[in-house]
Amino acid sequence: MNNINFAKILFVALAVLLAPVAYAAKADKVDVIVVYEAKPDQAEKDRVEKLGGELKREFDNFDMRVISISENAVEHLGKAKGVKFVAPDRETFGMAYLMSAPPSSDKSAAHKTAGIPADGSANSYYNGRNVGVAIIDSGIGQHVDLDQTACQYDFLNAAAPKVKSAKEAAECKNGSSRTDPLGHGTHVAGVVSGSGDGSNQEHKGVATSASLLSLRALDGEGRGVTSDAIAALDFLVSHGPLFNIKVVNLSIGKAVEESNATDPLVLAVEQVWDSGMVVVVAAGNYGRDGHMTITSPGNSRKVITVGSLTDKETGDDFTDDFVSTYSSMGPTLGDHILKPDLVAPGNKVTAAISSGSTLMNGLPDRIGKCLTIGQYCSANYLELSGTSMATPLVTATAALMLQKDSSLTPATIKARLMRSARKISADPTEVGAGVLNVDAALNETGSVSGQALSPLMARSDEGPVILVEDTAELWGDATWGSGYLWTDGYLWTDGYLWTDGYLWTDGYLWTDGYLWTDGYLWTDGYLWTDGYLWTDGYLWTDAVTNYNSLYETSSGSVDLQDD
Repeated sequence: MNNINFAKILFVALAVLLAPVAYAAKADKVDVIVVYEAKPDQAEKDRVEKLGGELKREFDNFDMRVISISENAVEHLGKAKGVKFVAPDRETFGMAYLMSAPPSSDKSAAHKTAGIPADGSANSYYNGRNVGVAIIDSGIGQHVDLDQTACQYDFLNAAAPKVKSAKEAAECKNGSSRTDPLGHGTHVAGVVSGSGDGSNQEHKGVATSASLLSLRALDGEGRGVTSDAIAALDFLVSHGPLFNIKVVNLSIGKAVEESNATDPLVLAVEQVWDSGMVVVVAAGNYGRDGHMTITSPGNSRKVITVGSLTDKETGDDFTDDFVSTYSSMGPTLGDHILKPDLVAPGNKVTAAISSGSTLMNGLPDRIGKCLTIGQYCSANYLELSGTSMATPLVTATAALMLQKDSSLTPATIKARLMRSARKISADPTEVGAGVLNVDAALNETGSVSGQALSPLMARSDEGPVILVEDTAELWGDATWGSGYLWTDGYLWTDGYLWTDGYLWTDGYLWTDGYLWTDGYLWTDGYLWTDGYLWTDGYLWTDAVTNYNSLYETSSGSVDLQDD
C-alpha cells in the first residue's frame, strides 16, 4: 500500500482512533502530532488557534507540533497547505513481561548464548569506555552497579529541558534527579552496563564502562505518549554530542497504526539515526498473536530491531534454545518489512533494579539471588523477561564495536551485527538474521556506504512465491547478500510456500501494480531452508499459532513465561 493511500485511510479512521487515546484535559479534545513540510510559522499558529487548537509542544529539530484540538476540527487541521499529515499522540509502553516463577541464577548461560567474549580473550578487553549510551525509558534509579555520574532529563507532561554547553552537560544542567519509580529503565541500564559490584560480578552488564544518559519518557506505571519519546529524541539531536552519545536504546514502543512513512515516532528515530547515532529498539512482546506484530518504531527500515531468544540455560548446548514465544514477529504491518533484524537472550534476565520501584515491590518472589555470596545480593536485582531485556544486549554490543572502531557508521554496525549473528533453524520473520554473537560482531569486517535498510517482502505476481528484497543490491555490495545475512552463505533452497496461497489480507499489494523502479532488487525467489513456515496452514491474517510445541499450558491458559 502506498504512503498516500495509507495516509487517507488514517484520516478516515482518525476520529475513531483518537477517542481512546485522548490526552487533553477536556473530554472533547484530543492531542495530535502534526507533521509539516517545513517549520510552521506564526500564520500556522494563528490558524490552529482559530480552529480552537492549542499548541502543547514543539520541537527544535523535527518539523512537528503537538496540538490539542477538538475531534471535529482534526480533519480541517490536516487540510492546510504545508501539512503533511496528522497522527494521534498515541500511548507508549515498556517491553517487559512480568513473570511468576522464581528467578534463575545462571547469568553465564545467557552470556554464552550471546557469544560474549571469554575472559582473557582479545575482545574481552572492550568494555564500552568513552562511548555514551542514551536510554529512553522510565528513568535510571540509583544503584551501585550503575554510572554514578549519569544525568537524567524528564520529558513527561510536555517538559522540554535544554543544555547549552559541554560544561552544562557535565553538570546535568536543567536535569532532574535520578529516579525510576517503575524500575524498567534501571533494569535496561543494568543489562547495558551494570558493573556487577552488588552481586560479586554475578549480574553484570556487557559494556560496563559505557557512560549513560537517562531520558525519561515513561511514568511510574510504564506509560507515556509518543510525543514524550519524540521530545527525548529531539533532545538527542540537539544535545547528544555534548554527552558523547553514540548509541540509543528504546525498550519502549507503541502500536503500528500507520505506515512507517507517516509515523512520527519512526520519523524521529530515523532522524537520530541519520545524525550518526545507532538506534536499537525492541520488537515488541506480541508474538503469541502471530505475525505482523512488530511495534513502532521497530517498523523503521533503518534502525536495529531486536527480538528475544529463550535460553534453556544449558551452557554451550544451544540446540534447545528457541525464539521466545512472546517475541513479536514480522513482517511489519502495512509496510511488509522483514523484521526483527536479529534476536538476543531476553527471557528470565536478572539485572539491577531501583529500590522501592513498582516492579521490585510488586514482584518479591523474583528478587535476584546471588549464589556466590549468599542468599541475597548486597544490592537490588530483579528478573524480567521481554524484548526490552534483549534490546540492551545489542545496544551494549554496539558500544563495544564503537570502542574498537569509533569510525563505524550506524549502517555498518547493523550490517555487521546481522551477518555475524549465529544462524539457527527458524523462520526469519521470527529470528531475523540470527542470534546475537558479540565476539563475532567485534571480529566482523566490511562497511556499508549507504543505508543498511531492512528488506521488504512481497508476494510474486507470477506464482505462490514470497520475494525478499536483495540486500546485496540494496546495501550496495555482494558481501552483504541475503545468503550471508540469513543462512551462512546459502539462500532459501526449497521454493515452497504456504498452503493457502494468499499472503496479504486485502489480496493486493500496492495500488499501482509495481514494486520497484529498477526491477533488480529481488533475490532468487526461493523461500526458507526448513521447508515449512507455519504448522496451521494459515498465514499472517489469522493471528493464530500452534503454541503447544513452544511452551506449556496450564488449565487451558498460556503461562507468560518460557521455561
